[in-house]
Amino acid sequence: MSAHAAAEGFYALQAKTIEGKSLPLTPFAGKVTLVVNTASECGFTPQYQGLQEIYEKYKGKGFEILAFPSNDFGGQEPGSNTEVKKFCELKYRTTFPLFEKGPVKGPEKQPVYKWLTETGNPELKGEVGWNFEKFLIDRQGKIVARYKSKVKPTDEELTSKIEALLR
Repeated sequence: MSAHAAAEGFYALQAKTIEGKSLPLTPFAGKVTLVVNTASECGFTPQYQGLQEIYEKYKGKGFEILAFPSNDFGGQEPGSNTEVKKFCELKYRTTFPLFEKGPVKGPEKQPVYKWLTETGNPELKGEVGWNFEKFLIDRQGKIVARYKSKVKPTDEELTSKIEALLR
């Protein structure tokens, strides 16, 4: 990653959508953003419902969720991008952006996760531990909080921080 991308922060990055199109993250600049790595066959998979709930509650106030399916943990995302998209839309009626399935840990991790775990915030660095780990990013593109998988999207610990950032 270039020094420019590090200096510009999260919104200077780009990622591939679940449809395989390259998408700069600049359209999300100025929004409070929750980035989460997801999987369809995990004990935490029902968190998709909570993610959709908070997305609907806060999206009109400048909030965004970016979901990154990954098969890094226990082979719990075996499906293709098409299968993942269909699963999310049919089972959980998700409407937030889904990105291409890819690694979120290790040497092959995608650029967004390289930034999140290595560059973004020195106090919150480190490899992702499991599916549905969440990174909360403020309107300026800085990581302000990180939540382990067990923290549900609707937990007050997370929603109160989102509300504070949206004020």
